[in-house]
Amino acid sequence: MRLDNKTVVITGAASGIGQATAERCAEEGARVIVTDIDTEGGQAVAEAIEEDGGEAEFHELDVTDSDRFQAVVDEVADAYGLDVMVNNAGTGHPGGSLEEIDEEMRDFVIDINIKGVWNGCDAALPHMKEQGSGAIVNVGSLASILGLPKQAAYSTSKAAVLNMTRTVAAEAGPYGVRANAVCPGFTETQMLEGYLAQQEDPEAAREEMAADYPLKRLGKPDEIADAILFLASDESSFVSGHGLVVDGGFSTC
Repeated sequence: MRLDNKTVVITGAASGIGQATAERCAEEGARVIVTDIDTEGGQAVAEAIEEDGGEAEFHELDVTDSDRFQAVVDEVADAYGLDVMVNNAGTGHPGGSLEEIDEEMRDFVIDINIKGVWNGCDAALPHMKEQGSGAIVNVGSLASILGLPKQAAYSTSKAAVLNMTRTVAAEAGPYGVRANAVCPGFTETQMLEGYLAQQEDPEAAREEMAADYPLKRLGKPDEIADAILFLASDESSFVSGHGLVVDGGFSTC
């Protein structure tokens, strides 16, 4: 198994890409630490993994709370060690240009998408550096490499995630720690459904969105989880500082 006897902490794991990643890592032998602000959803994911024969536990976590983040990671590392940190938790916002997005919404997105990832790296790095190994996988976006109109705060935050990842890779590499990012295109998640629900015709908006992709469809959480699994596993042992774009070819157009 690709993650046999490894401990993987995943944020935002109660649904979507985080849930798919938790399930995929468990299938590959990992002890999965499911974290999310959604207690009910996170507990359900952990319980389902255990019912399927995997090993998982849930910790409630608001990624913007650096003290709580550190406490959770310390507890896990002391009990099991820490092999992989997946900073997946994120949020979007209603469509709006830089001038249209108010300060409250801007700060909300930045707090979760940038500070949340920062807090995860900050909490994990001391443990990984001390043991001389570890893999950090941050979830960026197509917006990490492209400026998306009407998504000013989101695009800014996800671009920061990618460059933060590169910086962590450069700083932590000498200690045997790798850091990479996955940059998904539009993926069938609750966050996307929330965005589509705000459109005048959600189904037409979905079809229009899919038509922009060479593969003529949107991504699935399992497909993004497979990319995260690759970067978390020893199969990518010489990959660090990379932003793996998983976007159905959108960025080639």
